[in-house]
Amino acid sequence: MDLASALERLANYRTRNCRASQDIFENGVVVFRNNALQKLGDDTWSFLEQLTLASIDVGRMDVAEQCLQQLSAQFPGSPRVQCLEGIWKEATESSETVLGYYTKLLEEDPANAAAWKRQISVLRRMGRIERAVEELSQFLDTFYADVEGWLELADIYASCNHFISPLRYTYALQSLSHVLLLAPQNPFYVLQAAETAYTAGDICLAIKMFLMVVDMTDDVGDAPVKDSIPTGITVRAWYGVELVGPLYLKLVQIVVDIPPFLETVSKTPAKRTQSAVIFSLTYSSA
Repeated sequence: MDLASALERLANYRTRNCRASQDIFENGVVVFRNNALQKLGDDTWSFLEQLTLASIDVGRMDVAEQCLQQLSAQFPGSPRVQCLEGIWKEATESSETVLGYYTKLLEEDPANAAAWKRQISVLRRMGRIERAVEELSQFLDTFYADVEGWLELADIYASCNHFISPLRYTYALQSLSHVLLLAPQNPFYVLQAAETAYTAGDICLAIKMFLMVVDMTDDVGDAPVKDSIPTGITVRAWYGVELVGPLYLKLVQIVVDIPPFLETVSKTPAKRTQSAVIFSLTYSSA
C-alpha cells in the first residue's frame, strides 16, 4: 500500500473513532517505514496514540514501545500518555505490577479518571470483585455522569458468579436506572434494562421497557403500529415482549386485533392472546 492511501485510511479511522487494529497497524507500519511522521503535522501525536493501541492489540509490543517513547518525550508527565503506558504494561507485565502502577498514578492525581477506570478493570480481571465494586462505586460518586462506569457496574452485578445473592439482578437494574437518567435517548440501554428487569422478575417493568424500545425504534411514520414489519433492535424488543407476555397475562386479559406480521408467526391460541396484550398495551400507552 502506498503512503498516501495509508495516511488517508488512518485519518478515516481516527475520524470515525474506529479500532480496526490489524488494518491500522499495517497502515501505520507503512508510515513508519517511509519516515512520514512529519507529513502528519498536528495529527502526529494522535497517530502515535492510535498506532500504540493497535500494536498492543496485535501483539507487536516493540512497535507500541517505540510510539510510547516518542509520546513520552513530547508530553512528559501527561496523564493520557501514562494511561497508554499502563495499557502496554497490562500486556507485558504481571497484574500486581500494573495495579501498583495505577495506584501510584492515583496517589499523584486522585482525579485521573482514565487511570482509575483501568485500575478497576485490572481488579476485575484479577478476580478481586469486591474491591473492584468498591473502587467503581467511589469512582461513580466522583464522576456520576460516566455512563460507561454505570454499565460496568451493572455488568459486574449481573455476570459475576461472585454475587450469588438473588438480588444481584436487582442491583444491576439499579445501576442501569442511572444509565437511563444520563442517556434516556439510547434504545440499546433501555433494552438492556428491560432484559435485566425480566431476569430480575419485575415483569411489569420489563414489558413497559420492551414496549418503550419498540416505540423508540419502530419508525413507521403515519402507518399503524400493527401494520409495521420490525427490523434490527425492534425485533429483539418484540421478542422480549413475547417472552414476558405469558407472565403478564396472569395480570391482565385484553383482546384486540392481531397485526398481520405476528399472525404469520403466532399460530397457537396462547401466542395470539399474547400478541393481543402486546398491542393493547401499545395503544393504551399512546
